[in-house]
Amino acid sequence: MGVTSVCDENITMTGDFSQPIIVPFRNAIFLSVAVAYASSIGATKIFYGAHGSDEPFYPDCRPQFYKSFEETARMGTDENLTVDAPFGGGPKSEIIKKGAELGVPFELTWSCYFGREKHCGTCESCMNRKQAFEQAQIPDPTEYEQ
Repeated sequence: MGVTSVCDENITMTGDFSQPIIVPFRNAIFLSVAVAYASSIGATKIFYGAHGSDEPFYPDCRPQFYKSFEETARMGTDENLTVDAPFGGGPKSEIIKKGAELGVPFELTWSCYFGREKHCGTCESCMNRKQAFEQAQIPDPTEYEQ
């Protein structure tokens, strides 16, 4: 029995936020890997892509979570690691604007929950991506199925 539609095709994938799209503790797993890597190369700062648009829905995108994780990383490594979420509190469209300023090749980035040739265009992540580009007033170069 599956827990999330991201990993179990028998669970319906939705176009808006719903409980079945959550992968429990996913960002903690990513941050754990980042902490291990940072420690192994002597880095002291981890940049985390959490942003304000996800805060209402995803507990592991809230400042309380990543600040707590920062403290856990310090205790677990005896190193002065910092978890910085430069877009925390702000909308996803601000990430798009900053990326455009920096020349990010958005056509090479991936948001879709499915691993297909093109973004599906209908899952929650694709819908958020489309909305962020629209709000940022930046052309979306993403190829969508729909």
